Amino acid sequence: MATRSSLLLLSYLAVAAAAGVLQAARAQPDSNGFISIDCGLSGKAGYVDNATKLSYLPDAGFTDAGTNHNISAEYISPGSSRFFDNVRSFPGAALRSCYTLRSLVPGLKYLVRACFRYGNYDGLRRPPVFDLYAGVNFWTTVNITDPAVAHAMEAIVVVPEDSMQVCLVNTGAGTPYISSLELRPLKNSLYPHVNATQGLAMVARVNFGPADTFIRYPDDPHDRTWMPWIDPMIYEEITTTKTVQSVENDVFETPSAVMQTAIAPPNASGTIYLHWDAEPTTNDPSPAFITVMHFSELQLLRGNNTRNFNISINNQVVGNISPDYLYADASFNTNPYRGSSQYNITFRATANSTMPPIINALEIFSIMPTVNVPTDAKDVLAITTIKKQYKVKENWMGDPCVPKTMAWDWLTCSYAISNPPAITGINLSFNGLNGYISTSFTNLSALQYLNLSYNNLTGSIPESLSKLSSLTVIDLSGNHLTGSIPSELLKRAQDRSLDLRYDNNPDLCINETCTSSNGTPNLAIYISVPVVAVMMILLLLVYCLIRRRKIGSTNNTIIPHDERRKHSQQVDNFGYATVHLKNRQFTYKDLQMITNNFQQLLGKGGFGYVYYGILEEGTQVAVKLRSQSSNQGVKEFLVEAQILTRIHHKNLVSLIGYCKDGEYMALVYEYMSEGTLQEHIAGRDHNRRNLTWRERLQIGFESAQGLEYLHRGCNPPLIHRDVKATNILLDVKLQAKISDFGLSKAFNRDSDTHLSTSILVGTPGYIDPEYHATMMPTSKSDVYGFGVVLLELITGKPPILRVPEPISLIHWVQQHLSHGNIEGVVDARMCGSYEMNSVWKVADIALKCTAQTSTQRPTMTEVVSQLEECLDLELDHAGSGAALPIGYVRKSSTIFEMDHLERMPMPSMSSGPSAR
Repeated sequence: MATRSSLLLLSYLAVAAAAGVLQAARAQPDSNGFISIDCGLSGKAGYVDNATKLSYLPDAGFTDAGTNHNISAEYISPGSSRFFDNVRSFPGAALRSCYTLRSLVPGLKYLVRACFRYGNYDGLRRPPVFDLYAGVNFWTTVNITDPAVAHAMEAIVVVPEDSMQVCLVNTGAGTPYISSLELRPLKNSLYPHVNATQGLAMVARVNFGPADTFIRYPDDPHDRTWMPWIDPMIYEEITTTKTVQSVENDVFETPSAVMQTAIAPPNASGTIYLHWDAEPTTNDPSPAFITVMHFSELQLLRGNNTRNFNISINNQVVGNISPDYLYADASFNTNPYRGSSQYNITFRATANSTMPPIINALEIFSIMPTVNVPTDAKDVLAITTIKKQYKVKENWMGDPCVPKTMAWDWLTCSYAISNPPAITGINLSFNGLNGYISTSFTNLSALQYLNLSYNNLTGSIPESLSKLSSLTVIDLSGNHLTGSIPSELLKRAQDRSLDLRYDNNPDLCINETCTSSNGTPNLAIYISVPVVAVMMILLLLVYCLIRRRKIGSTNNTIIPHDERRKHSQQVDNFGYATVHLKNRQFTYKDLQMITNNFQQLLGKGGFGYVYYGILEEGTQVAVKLRSQSSNQGVKEFLVEAQILTRIHHKNLVSLIGYCKDGEYMALVYEYMSEGTLQEHIAGRDHNRRNLTWRERLQIGFESAQGLEYLHRGCNPPLIHRDVKATNILLDVKLQAKISDFGLSKAFNRDSDTHLSTSILVGTPGYIDPEYHATMMPTSKSDVYGFGVVLLELITGKPPILRVPEPISLIHWVQQHLSHGNIEGVVDARMCGSYEMNSVWKVADIALKCTAQTSTQRPTMTEVVSQLEECLDLELDHAGSGAALPIGYVRKSSTIFEMDHLERMPMPSMSSGPSAR
């Protein structure tokens, strides 16, 4: 009985040597429709491969991301293809990096092949694991285990448009890279399993026969790669030099060179055993398989000799074969095999057969769902044009909207069931955009929100923007626009169907007659609307004063505790429900005494001025006195007072008392002697020393705990809505506490329901773009603001940088980290005294917090947990004897993996799918 042998799922290894050089033309298919790319090839010159005579091009015309590298000299093999000697890698914070293959035939089947050899190109000796996508659909996981071995991933798919993208996705287990990328057109009659919703990913393609018969183009006109395999200890090889023809209506067109070899047991009673393993993955927990078995009789059987055999898979007969002499035929399943961990194929001669079974070739594929629908083609063309015009690179790779988890930064998309995804929102504020407003925005027919504020845009506002019927918000503030605002846009703004924002454009006028001869705006026309608004406010104030005199003085009576519920709906003379506070009540005269007649000013906010004070028992306090000019002061006072009386946490500023004495209103807080975090970051007080990285990390951790308490510890939970460095205060021990709850709102913790608000609140640079677009904040809006604070702690820079051009701190950090330049990001005042891994980790947390889409951001609970790990790293760096920060319980050391950041040490990974 024959010994069972494994079907080796051999990796692709080309034997062609590189030679010849020619100038790379445009990134177009050649005369065969082939696209052959040497990834990482420097310069503009391509070359002709000696073995295949195919022209390989550098990849610069197919991608605008990544860097070129040569593999280590010890892994260069003279017998392998030239493209294995170099790679293009994609370090940095980008989740997805893509190649775009153009000038394709929509609806046609294509074979796409990506090849990889790690070769320790980065000197790290850490082979990576990452995902590969064909367009918007998951293809396979690339699991590199041996630096010397070449790997090939191959798929057959229907390409729906005239271009296709192949994307490498960083899964946090190493930097993605690629050696070559090849695309080959196929007839639509081939591989009938493939259609618009289903592709095939190659598991193995084997040519049974002599070990030196590696077959590809030109022997296979479709340039499929057929790997030789035989175990001479078990099987005999059968060969012929005669041409093997295809049968009529052949759906595989297996080349004659492949069919001219076969294997067979040495005697008629022998059996052929082959098997492959099905290894579930996260993306494909129940893999399904298609097998295509190729047969041809290569021996002219005489007399009564016959060859007939059964094919069984997992002991179930699936076919009976009597191969025809010198004609290629195939046996394949139409319903995928699924549900087994291992598949055993057996070829056994029938009772009346005088010859043993044979097999010439075998293809095994896993089913590759291609049900994800790409973004509307017109939207893709428009946003790609916009990307090129403004040279936007960071995270603008692949399909703009699909998959949802990889949607481009600063975009919002709609996902209707009956239509392809469409772009509905664009926020490119503070991105350093230059030039004119692109007319391609007009081609985004579903666009509802467009924010181009605080860039360097010049020229006029395109009249064509008026054609966007779905547009409800357009923000062009803070640019250098000129000319008149299109009349149709003004009309829509006046009837309130469009929120049009255009302030801080000095040379922009609101109609065609508002520009004087010297080009300056006519102020009488330009400020007419603000003047009307001011007059309305003044009239309202006069009315309120008259009404106050008629009503009389304010009632500041405090109702006893046991009657609070009874009187909970009582309304005061300002029109707000009366607040009943547990904390100490102060009169205005008390405040004058406490503050020494308001002698020492600590700061000023939207509510009013903050003064230093000392209570009679010596307790230092901060008195926040409502400004008489604050038009919303009463409401803010009531909101903050109500909130602060019912929440208590070590990382939230405590309320000591309040004052509601006639027109005077104040809140009395505990005094935070070290001021705001923003003052420390900015270094305004030169007498203060610079914060160390460990202190910054501790401040971030404690601030996160305070926000987590607001989101999860309060009932109902609260959204702060103005998280920023000036609202984080420090005491004498540098313990951080969140302050300023005047903007807080309750939300539904179970559903994280949006809050509907009519006024945008917050501070530029910290405002969640999703909230800015929808006017509906969530707890993830706080997460966004906190992410900006973390970036400030790392960099020592403000949320908006204005030198040399306006740019958000988020974008500035992304630009540096995309090149692996962490040193260029870290605040130089820390003098290099920090644990690099913890800095990378915090940077990654911050960028996740500031993701454009709220669903991609972590919760504050997750942020607290991750910052705690960062503190572990920093303490390990400082040594086991380092003192623990106040209130910090140290966890056991953990090994963690870092998403998207190449510099992090990677943990050992469990073995993934077998090499395909």
